[in-house]
Amino acid sequence: MDLSTNYLSFELSSPMIPGACPLTGDLSAVRRLEDAGAPMIIMPSVFQEQLEREQVAFHQNLESGDDSYAESLSYLPRPEDFRLGPDEYLEQLARIKAAVRVPVAASLNGRTRGGWMDFARLLHTAGADALELNVYDTLIDPDRDAASVESEAIAMVGEVCRAVAIPVAVKLAPFYTNIQHFAMQLEKAGAKGLVLFNRFYQPDIDVENLEVTRSLELSTSAELLPRLRATAALYEHCAVDLAITGGVHTAIDVLKAVMVGASSVQMVSALLQLGPRYLTTLRDELARWLELHDYESLSQARGSMSLSRTPDPSAFERGNYARILQSWTRT
Repeated sequence: MDLSTNYLSFELSSPMIPGACPLTGDLSAVRRLEDAGAPMIIMPSVFQEQLEREQVAFHQNLESGDDSYAESLSYLPRPEDFRLGPDEYLEQLARIKAAVRVPVAASLNGRTRGGWMDFARLLHTAGADALELNVYDTLIDPDRDAASVESEAIAMVGEVCRAVAIPVAVKLAPFYTNIQHFAMQLEKAGAKGLVLFNRFYQPDIDVENLEVTRSLELSTSAELLPRLRATAALYEHCAVDLAITGGVHTAIDVLKAVMVGASSVQMVSALLQLGPRYLTTLRDELARWLELHDYESLSQARGSMSLSRTPDPSAFERGNYARILQSWTRT
């Protein structure tokens, strides 16, 4: 069965890409992922805060030699909060690129424009075949309006796209008011792909100790639904490649994503739980489903359930909201 797909101008053997996670930053794990059929690798992110801390520390040592920048540094995460520093990340990227035959995408995670974006050029030089720009911000500023947030993100994407000669995919949050309009603006800025959506790890409250606590919760297939809706709405309305991340655990999840228009899916939680070999299992299950339903290739299914092609477009729209609310009955 032909499971091939095209994503960011790369011809991939299947749509199932290991997304940014600890596995994709580990050389041994990356080799196992490739052996299991991974068609591309998305490395973990370098964060804007890491690069800004390094810049502040550099100027501190260059100009003062004392603790005059200590207060500035205290606002940024500590180096030990990250698995790899910027220099180590570049070295690991080069090692991974040399060790595998599939495309390797580096990842930058940021929220505002600044000198940290110069690092994109270094990622390109180190061997990255593509770049995933993770646009992530937790806004708690009442003076920032929605338009300024979107304008900042569009400008940031434009600067990165102009800085490198490799394709840039933008990983988005699910909270934009009009995702179609925003996607078209990102396309104009130079983005070649959109990744829908970033997962948010929200803080909790320890009521006994009066502390804010943090924990990592892996996804489930239930998280796939808003991503399907957004992708279905974007397919055929913009020329960029669409990828779904978050909630992809089974072969049927992969199939749903492709049917609404995704060129690829990114998997993290399922691979962390079940290991790299699970990719082989998924490939076999997806091929078996397609054969049983008389498909000759995965590409035949792409977009067949997008907003413009589904038999009932209202199922993606407001009308479905009222129907679902009225459908509940006591069991």
